[in-house]
Amino acid sequence: MALEQDKRISEVVKREQSRLRNFIRRRVPDPRDAEDILQEVFYELVEANRLLMPIEHVTGWLFRVARNRITDLFRKKKPESFSDTAVADEDDELLQLEDLLPSPAAGPEALYARNVLLDELEVAVAELPEEQREVFVAHELEGRSFKEMAARTGVSVNTLLSRKRYAVLHLRERLQSIYDEFTKG
Repeated sequence: MALEQDKRISEVVKREQSRLRNFIRRRVPDPRDAEDILQEVFYELVEANRLLMPIEHVTGWLFRVARNRITDLFRKKKPESFSDTAVADEDDELLQLEDLLPSPAAGPEALYARNVLLDELEVAVAELPEEQREVFVAHELEGRSFKEMAARTGVSVNTLLSRKRYAVLHLRERLQSIYDEFTKG
């Protein structure tokens, strides 16, 4: 009986692993996180079989569990808050990101806009591939120079510039609709 269950599980894993991995990788930027989720999904399949839980449509069940694990991952991995971050203005004076956002004291509409902008910015930065996110945060939010980052990481300045460029392009595209929404009003 147990041998038969193991054989069925092995067949399901072999049949669905590639599709499930691709499904997860399209939604999770870090390949290590994606692989962890894939393993968790198959672990849950083994546990469900061990507990004799009836699963009628295994493929649908696997993808539903994967979606739930992806959601759990993004709930756990809250990016650091941008509201405390400082950026330099044209005169190299440090401005808190707080100063660039609508004041919470300016009424409910301003508070709403502020929260939407902070939330969208955090989500958009979290969506960046890790290497792009690290360069963007280090340069724009922590004020590190490309030369300093290159010396610290061993990655060439040109590569770092390229990563930041792709990050900025993604953020512009990702945040354009939010910007349009607030500038029309």
